Amino acid sequence: MSLKELTHEAHRNAETQPFVKVLFSGKISPKLYATFLKNQHPCYEILEVCAMPHGLLNDYPEVRRAPSILSDFQELWNEEDGSPPMCEATNNYIKYILSIKDDPKKLLAHLYVRHFGDLSGGQMIKKRVPGQGRMYQFGDDPDTIKTILRAKLSDDLAEEAKVCFQYAADLFADMMQFVEPANEQ
Repeated sequence: MSLKELTHEAHRNAETQPFVKVLFSGKISPKLYATFLKNQHPCYEILEVCAMPHGLLNDYPEVRRAPSILSDFQELWNEEDGSPPMCEATNNYIKYILSIKDDPKKLLAHLYVRHFGDLSGGQMIKKRVPGQGRMYQFGDDPDTIKTILRAKLSDDLAEEAKVCFQYAADLFADMMQFVEPANEQ
């Protein structure tokens, strides 16, 4: 079985969370999407910071998402609204990544789930969210990035990838507290 097949159930659980329907609806408000980005940014930032000393991003530095996520957030957030709330799932994920920071194989599994997902399914989300969607832009040749990343993957990443999918599902669940009933799809 491939890594994709080994993680299919966990992936499906994450992508069928109600908040994902809100993301795909094409009707998500800029404020709600900015809140989501504000929660995504520290997750990506800590993952990328921990992955860099292991050389996990050396072959494809343009895959880093944290700067793009921050840029998207800044485009959409009105500072007069204060600071967006941080979700419990975000804080839990940061603590977890710090607990595995010395394990490049586990970190690679998280890069696979988050970054490969943005390269693939994220392309559909990009068309439906407010703003520029820089989070989902990977330069002129995203297929080469996919090829480079695939070469680093192995089936033994499956269990840790499932952990990452669960953290993603947890954040999607937490985000539902901010969804106005009229925005649910």
